[in-house]
Amino acid sequence: MNAAQRLLDDPRLATLFAALAKTGAETRVVGGAVRDALLGLPPHEIDLATTALPDAVLTAARDAGLKGVPTGIEHGTVTIVVAGAPFEVTTLREDVETDGRFAKVRFGGDFEQDAKRRDFTINALSLSADGEIHDYAGGLADIAARRIRFIGDAATRIREDYLRVLRFFRFNASHGEGPFDREGLHESIVARENLSRLSRERIRAELMKLLLARRAPEILRAMSHAGVIEVILGIGYPTRLQRLADREAAMGRPADAVLRLAAFSVLTVEDAERLRDRLRLSNDEFARLAAAARTLAPLHGRDAPPPASHLREMLFLCGARAAADALALAQAESAASADDAEWLAAARYLEETPTPAFPIKGADLLARGVAPGKALGDALRRLQAEWIRAGFPRDPAVVMQLMEKTVGPDRD
Repeated sequence: MNAAQRLLDDPRLATLFAALAKTGAETRVVGGAVRDALLGLPPHEIDLATTALPDAVLTAARDAGLKGVPTGIEHGTVTIVVAGAPFEVTTLREDVETDGRFAKVRFGGDFEQDAKRRDFTINALSLSADGEIHDYAGGLADIAARRIRFIGDAATRIREDYLRVLRFFRFNASHGEGPFDREGLHESIVARENLSRLSRERIRAELMKLLLARRAPEILRAMSHAGVIEVILGIGYPTRLQRLADREAAMGRPADAVLRLAAFSVLTVEDAERLRDRLRLSNDEFARLAAAARTLAPLHGRDAPPPASHLREMLFLCGARAAADALALAQAESAASADDAEWLAAARYLEETPTPAFPIKGADLLARGVAPGKALGDALRRLQAEWIRAGFPRDPAVVMQLMEKTVGPDRD
């Protein structure tokens, strides 16, 4: 038994196959689940394709006591919930018309034709309920070689959907080994300008997946050399990204897509603003990139981490996440090794040190006779600066001395 056939040991999948068999149509596991199982990777989800029409799929689910939801019924997709797990079941389709962004399709009944409308050979495999693996495009050989290859003519596949240019690089980063398929690389370069025709949301989703992939730094460097990054991001810093990835590995940290995006394409707040527009970043993603860039500004060019006093100031003024992000980016820019003891000690300091809390409130100054409004704001800023210079004291007596020095004694 091969790894893909072990998918059939899942009792939920057996229940679903049994329910759909009542339609009299053929159903198979398709796409990523078969691919990942053969590569020894845990499948994220199990999708099925069937010759049954969506209404028949919903009826079969209902008759079996399963919940069926028409999540994408206009495209032939129904989600069936089995023991709390969702499975997407899609009626076989064939393309009627494509324009590089969207495709008009109609329902079909031919698994081979459905497989050959997919992007890469490794994504065109299917698994029958009896355990047979169907390979219409040479996907098994390409999985063995860890080779990412378009099905049939690469230029034709790309013209059907220009996002496949990014998917070619992304799958090389996550599933491939060794050099690119030459035809696929050539046609991806030829078609790179067409990426500007795609929605920014689709580009962002693909790029974020790529940033998390195993070979992301290597592949993004190749994309920079191929001119693809210039089209989608404007500029990239592959060495900075590689050094950040090495640091993640040295610290035993999982890949962080937003921080990797910062390492690859953000030096200033203006860079973050550019990416917000080009990728339609979420508010949280943009805020994180902008905060990291602001906090990083005084750290550019350092070959050693800042002293503890500076780190505490970063924590207080910018927050723990921005401080940690900026320190990671500063190390990635430096000449230090990924496991440099000083930089790692600085990272631990940020993790273990509570963010200082300014102990003086506006009410404290109002009680001392400071006028509300501009005078109060100015006094708080002066006091905060003095408190930082004093080393963030917490002793009430020291804090009182700072207030007296800055705004004078209590006038009551």
